[in-house]
Amino acid sequence: MLLDRAKGQLHEAFPYAEIDEESWIRLQHPKQTVQCSIPMRHDNGALKTYKAFRCQYDTTLGPGKGGIRFHRNVDRDHVEALAFWMTFKCAALKIPFGGAKGGVEVDASTLSHRETERLCRAYIDAFANFIGPDTDIPAPDMYTDQRCMGWMYDEYRLIKGGHPKDVITGKPAALGGLEGRTSATGHGGYYVLETLINNYRHTLNIDNKLDDLTIAIQGFGKVGYWLAKKCHESGIKVVALSNEFGATYKDTGLDIDKCRKSLNESENKEWGDGEKINNEELIELKADVFAPSAVEDVLTVDNAEKVKAKLVLELANGPTTTGADQILRDRGITVCPDILANAGGVVVSYFEWLQNRHAENRTTERVEKDLRHGMRYATERIMNRYKKHKIPMRVAAYALALKRIGEANDCLGNQDYFVG
Repeated sequence: MLLDRAKGQLHEAFPYAEIDEESWIRLQHPKQTVQCSIPMRHDNGALKTYKAFRCQYDTTLGPGKGGIRFHRNVDRDHVEALAFWMTFKCAALKIPFGGAKGGVEVDASTLSHRETERLCRAYIDAFANFIGPDTDIPAPDMYTDQRCMGWMYDEYRLIKGGHPKDVITGKPAALGGLEGRTSATGHGGYYVLETLINNYRHTLNIDNKLDDLTIAIQGFGKVGYWLAKKCHESGIKVVALSNEFGATYKDTGLDIDKCRKSLNESENKEWGDGEKINNEELIELKADVFAPSAVEDVLTVDNAEKVKAKLVLELANGPTTTGADQILRDRGITVCPDILANAGGVVVSYFEWLQNRHAENRTTERVEKDLRHGMRYATERIMNRYKKHKIPMRVAAYALALKRIGEANDCLGNQDYFVG
């Protein structure tokens, strides 16, 4: 069970969180999960029914926040685990949101544009009374994008009336979105890497400075691409990239724009630069940083012994299994956890939510500046716990998040207060 594995990451952090046990008990189960069936008429006239989910795991610190994914692997356990991770991601970044997630069990690659629109609107029809600007704020995720969020916002507006632009983030800029939202997760990961290398590389036993670093990136979608592009522009040598069809490698560094252009022209099958390798070979490359940026369970007990990177930067959700995490730790390889490394998306979603609530306009320059500041701040706070307690970064991140949630719960009273 993905949720059981996710919760397992908490146990080691509890002793360092300095919180009352009641907060720990509250976080063992999601606050609420809704499942429904969505019937949808396809272009060929056929009617199909799809399972749909929305989970609000914990809303102690604010309204739920989390994406909606259209994927064939979506189920209740999957959505609850992702909502769990969002809970701690927001808390670790000190963003006033709780954790939520949603999805539809569907092979989105088989849907036409008209079918995708119908599914987006049907999802909002089903969950309109479960989400809201002050209760639960969706965003894009796997196989949903800005246009999907635009359809969902429009459907919610038609149901509820008015112009509640703060109900959904990740919208097109013309509908209240931010220009920097698409690149936010990748750029946020870069700012975490920048902070670690500039300020803590000797603590992490890394000798290379930022412009002397090499990185291998698994995944070249809307996270991996923007991480690769930002690294390339900053002088970091991107030596390997991959997608579902394979990978490419070049020890002198790949041309990111050339790779993107070639993939666009070849249905994602030809890289246009470097030599072809497979995804397993990419994991085993001798690069300073390995950044899994696509799906869960990339690093397992079967390949963790072969990782040669000094730092694993988790841009995907849950890319390292529990067994692999222990192997990497025993080998002295630092893992920068997903709840920090890939939090750039939710940080910029928060900026969009604020923009819509205040009816203001945030420039791309301001968004990028504030994103960098937020990611650096969170990295520094987590590294303070990392050094103070001599614990892994993942444990330090969860301990910090737990402490913040626990402090909020304590304000409402615990057993010691009521019997004292």
